[in-house]
Amino acid sequence: MTSTYEGFTAEERAAMKDHAKELKKSARHNPADKAAEAERDVLAKIAEMQDKDRVLAERVHAIVTAGAPALAPRLWYGMPAYALDGKIVCHFQSAAKFKTRYATLGFSDRANLDEGTMWPAAYALTEVTPEVEAQISALVKQALS
Repeated sequence: MTSTYEGFTAEERAAMKDHAKELKKSARHNPADKAAEAERDVLAKIAEMQDKDRVLAERVHAIVTAGAPALAPRLWYGMPAYALDGKIVCHFQSAAKFKTRYATLGFSDRANLDEGTMWPAAYALTEVTPEVEAQISALVKQALS
């Protein structure tokens, strides 16, 4: 039996390296300064994104921080994420990060989105219209309910 598994992609390895840097940086800082620095890091990462991803990430960031102030912005595998009590609830993944055709808004198992025996845990994003903005806001609020 032959295997075609070649290990992690370059993008996956880069994401893991980003996560390791985030953990090291977080461990070194004064807890009182962590929140402010984490948000600055998120905004800096968003500013580095390509045009379309940056616009989407800026809108998602604004929606999440306005609609769920209990969520703390932080980086997670090099992407903007939002945590409650240190645990990731939702995150944004740019299309360019893994060379996909759309960005993603994902939710962790901490998000209270359960609906029956099967429900979406990630959503493809190509544009943030007023309708999409309302959907994101409702999802984030439900995730914290």
